[in-house]
Amino acid sequence: MLDSLNRGGTEVLALDVCRNASANDMELTFVATGGGALEEEFRRSGAEFVRLERRLPVDLDLAARLRRIVEERDVRVVHCHQAVEALHALLATRRTRARCVLSFHLLEADAKNRVALRFVVPRMGMCVAVSHDLLARLETETGYTKRGSFRVVHNGIDARRLRSAGDARALRRELGVEDDALLFGMVGNFYPDGRKDPLTACRALPTLFERVPRARFLFVGARDAAAPRLFDECVRFCRDERIADRVHFLGARADVPEVLTALDVFVLSSRREGFGIAAVEAMLAGVPAVLSDIGPLKEVSGGGRYAQLFACGSAEDLARALMELACDDARRARLAASAREWATSRFSIEAHIESLKSLYEELAGGQRVLQTRSPV
Repeated sequence: MLDSLNRGGTEVLALDVCRNASANDMELTFVATGGGALEEEFRRSGAEFVRLERRLPVDLDLAARLRRIVEERDVRVVHCHQAVEALHALLATRRTRARCVLSFHLLEADAKNRVALRFVVPRMGMCVAVSHDLLARLETETGYTKRGSFRVVHNGIDARRLRSAGDARALRRELGVEDDALLFGMVGNFYPDGRKDPLTACRALPTLFERVPRARFLFVGARDAAAPRLFDECVRFCRDERIADRVHFLGARADVPEVLTALDVFVLSSRREGFGIAAVEAMLAGVPAVLSDIGPLKEVSGGGRYAQLFACGSAEDLARALMELACDDARRARLAASAREWATSRFSIEAHIESLKSLYEELAGGQRVLQTRSPV
C-alpha cells in the first residue's frame, strides 16, 4: 500500500518485481494508496494494479477494502515494506489464511513507526532484512529480532532496465561537458537526515578538481521541498569553493540508465544504507564504483573486491580514491567488468524473485501473492 509512487530504491525494487513476476511464475497483485512519478510505470508493469486511498493513519475502510481483495483473490501472502502497511495488512487478514511478511530496508524509524513495529513484528509470518549487515544491526540495536522470525533476502535489480537505448554522449552534450572529461556522479535523493551524505562528496571535489583538471561531477536526486537545507548547503559549498561550474545538480530524473552510461565513475558516499540498490545498479551497468565502507556497501561489493572503498565521512579519503581511479584507465576497466559479473551472479531480479518464492511457499504453500508497500 503505497503512500506515494515516487522514485526511491524500494519503489524501484517493487517495480522490478512487478515487471518480472509473471515470467518467473509468480502471480502478483500490487496495491497502491497514493500516486507519484512511477504510477504509470506500475500500471504498465504487467502485474495487476489496484489503486486504493489511505485517508487516516489507521484507516479501517482501507483495511476492509484490502480484505475484499485478499478474499476475492484467495491471497495467501501479503508482503509489506513499512509499519503502516503491515498494520493494515494485519487488520485485513485477521481470521483469514493469509500470512504477512514485512521487509526492513533501513534500521531507522520515527517514534510513531517504532511503536507500530513493536506491535506488528511479533504478528508477522516472517520479517525480512535486505542485507546481513542490516540483520546484525537489528539484532544489536532493536528488540525486533527477539519478537519475530527474521531472514535475509537480498534485493534484486533488473539489468534490462539499465540498458540505455540513447546516445552515451547525449547527457554530456546537455551539460556542456567535453567528451574527454572524466565524469563522476552520484545517484541518491537529498534526504533531510543526510543518510546519503552528499556533502562529503562535495568536500572531496576541490582536491579532485585541482589534481584532475578534466574532472566533472554530477548529482542526481530529488531536493526535499519541505527540508531543503542539505541540498542548499551542497550548492552553497560548491559556489563558495568556486567549483560550481564543474558540479551539476540535476534533481530527480527518469533517465538513470542514460546517466549511468555517461559516467566514468559512480560514487556513493552513504552513511547509512539497508542494501545499496544504487551501487548495485552502477555495477550492473558496468560503471566502476567508489563506495563508503559501511557494512551494506561492503556486502554488495564483495568486501571491496568489486568497488573502491573509502572511509565513511572522510572527504580526504574519498578524494584519494577518486584520484586513484581517475589516473588509472586500465583499473577502471577491470573494476567495471568484474563488478558487472559479480552483481549479475548475486543480485539479479530473477535471484530475488526465487528467494521470495521460497519464502512465500514456506509460509503458504505457493498460493497467490499480494505485495504491498510504502516508501521508506
